[in-house]
Amino acid sequence: MSRRDSVGLGRVARGGAVNMAGAVIGAALNVGLVIAVTRAFSQETAGAFFSATSVFLIVLAVANLGTSNGVVYFVARLRTLGAAGLVPRVLRLAFGPVVAVSLALSCLMLASAGALAEWLGDPEVGAYLVLLAAFLPFAVYADAALAATRGFHDMRATVLLDKVARPLAQLALLGGVALTGAAGLLTVAWAGPYLPAALLAGWWLRRIMRAAPPAPPAPDPDAEPPRVDARTFWAFALPRSVASVAQIGIQRSGIVLVAALRGAADAALFTAATRFMVVGQFGTQAIQFAVQPRLAELLAVEDRAGANTLYRTSTAWLICLTWPLYLPAIVYAPLMLRPFGADYSTGWGVLVVVSAGMLVSSACGMSDLVLTMAGRTGWNLVNNLAALVVTVAVSLALIPSAGAVGAALAWAAAIVVRNLLPILQLSRSMGLHPFSRTWLIAVAACLVWFVPAPLACRAVLGSDPLSLAVALALGGAGYAATLWRLRGTLGLTGLLRRRARAEAVVEDPGKTVPTPL
Repeated sequence: MSRRDSVGLGRVARGGAVNMAGAVIGAALNVGLVIAVTRAFSQETAGAFFSATSVFLIVLAVANLGTSNGVVYFVARLRTLGAAGLVPRVLRLAFGPVVAVSLALSCLMLASAGALAEWLGDPEVGAYLVLLAAFLPFAVYADAALAATRGFHDMRATVLLDKVARPLAQLALLGGVALTGAAGLLTVAWAGPYLPAALLAGWWLRRIMRAAPPAPPAPDPDAEPPRVDARTFWAFALPRSVASVAQIGIQRSGIVLVAALRGAADAALFTAATRFMVVGQFGTQAIQFAVQPRLAELLAVEDRAGANTLYRTSTAWLICLTWPLYLPAIVYAPLMLRPFGADYSTGWGVLVVVSAGMLVSSACGMSDLVLTMAGRTGWNLVNNLAALVVTVAVSLALIPSAGAVGAALAWAAAIVVRNLLPILQLSRSMGLHPFSRTWLIAVAACLVWFVPAPLACRAVLGSDPLSLAVALALGGAGYAATLWRLRGTLGLTGLLRRRARAEAVVEDPGKTVPTPL
């Protein structure tokens, strides 16, 4: 059996494909949501709405307490180590505190809404935050429950509920609000779908736990059972919680700081110009969700060679998925912003900077996730806090003079810090890194097909939709043929198999360990 078969790349690829289908739909719905708001309302109203929802998402990351990563890590790890009976205890340890904290933070949002609105210079933000606070506990519970389903290698709940159903409901409700012009209902339309999503996520998790197949036997029957208590769980989850807050702060603080330093109109411009970053992040997240439980399993039995294979191959997948999006976006930046409205095309500089930053991020792979699944949540915390400090410092220095472009430069600087630090740490401590011959092939394929074609088409046909369509058709055709020819090298053959293997070999002194499907 090949190394790639032994680490379960076929199953991971198929899980990634399921997530990818949802990511494509979710990304389209996310962009459609922003277009609906920017087209129907003024830049000031749109900026106030985006600022309020950014505050909500930052508070959501705080209330989550790191449980999304914690439950995936412990559920996958316990099942691999033959201790599936401890999974319900893990979920009780996780869910009780996060629900209590979310209720407390919901009350805090209500109490501080006026002060936040005053700081952001827009009273409309305060009204939005009051309405958003009511839905915070439901959003927190939905995130935790969906993470638990991924620990069982079930990606369908996340795809159907989080990537498709909820954003589709948000878009439909926001479209209705846009038609009426009732700006006061924007946040209710956006946050309302979290309520049914939470109920359905809880039902799905209970269904999975009742129907879950027996876990594999422990790799070493004589070994002491893994310890799972409140101290063990929260020692892992809480550092990741702070890191997650820092991470969402890196992504969302730009909108809030631009609103505070330059006004709501500039915040709306920054939000629109960074939507294509979110599209790529949906795809990245789809692969991460599929890779995460398998990484936890491999590292649980100290199979570093298998983890390195998965790390390097998934990095190539990220490059192949996201670079064909960001390279043309750099060439056609002004055109890409036209759907948001004529006033938003001036944000093309933001799109160029953000796209360049995302190229670097994809090329570094999911180093942050590998560090977490290796149990190094303390290092992960330090890295994300360092990146957040860079974001805030550069933002405060550049936003007053450069506006949204300054926020984009701050974000790009943070991305470099956040990706390079874990690569250095993983390489020195565990011998893991994302670079390989496969990495070079993925980069070369993207550069060959998505740099010359867009540049030539823009030079000959100009910067209009027809030119972009021709560039994508030419580059996409050659790229698809290249991926097909290199499917074995890039580890994509698992996507073509109709049936997964029932077992995967985990090489831990030569033993064969059945892996949960």
